[in-house]
Amino acid sequence: MNWRRRVKGLARRCGVDIVRFRPETSASAQVLAVLRHLGIDLVLDVGANTGQYGQGLREAGYRGCIVSFEPLSAAHAELQRNARGDPQWTVHPRCAIGDHDGEIKIHIAGNSVSSSVLPMLERHADAAPESRYVGSETVPLVRLDSLAGAYLPDARGVFLKIDTQGFEATVLAGASEVLARCRAVQLELSLVPLYEGQQLWQHFLGEFAAKGFELWALLPGFVDVESGRTLQTDAIFVRP
Repeated sequence: MNWRRRVKGLARRCGVDIVRFRPETSASAQVLAVLRHLGIDLVLDVGANTGQYGQGLREAGYRGCIVSFEPLSAAHAELQRNARGDPQWTVHPRCAIGDHDGEIKIHIAGNSVSSSVLPMLERHADAAPESRYVGSETVPLVRLDSLAGAYLPDARGVFLKIDTQGFEATVLAGASEVLARCRAVQLELSLVPLYEGQQLWQHFLGEFAAKGFELWALLPGFVDVESGRTLQTDAIFVRP
């Protein structure tokens, strides 16, 4: 046991933590446990960026269907490359997901993953300077209810993941039919305002409770490394 502590201590001094791949120590293992427990065979990945979430599911051991949605042209192109060769992973044509069908401008962040329809607040940019906006694109905007029907008919267990940087409430406003089919939803909860006009964690706790979902899990998120304060955390809501 001593050698294990020494290896862990050396790794932590190098900025790396070694943990067992178990639900109580690994976020990926916890998500996989939820998917297996609920019999999930379709994951709708809204705000896929370059496919990090889908790749993480595959590395964790999920073998069901994934459908990814991403608006940014560069990220979408890389997403397609990452999903290529996986017959169970579909990349939907490039679009943003919202509460109506049309077009919308999205701000492009320097780190890509923090890109958002909403203006970024200084608290976010100060905590992650690499996330400051560097440009914008006008992209198609579609309600999830308008396009998900093609993917839902054969699914027995649907899991909706939303990572849209403050735009989550608007995504959900256009997804009432999809939500009715979902066993669970994973989305980011902001504990403090990071984007102008976004809803915070209290709003989503109330909204999901009203729809018959229970708060099932909280996963590590965005932390201000200077203060140690958690700014965002991922939450999983499950319909009992």
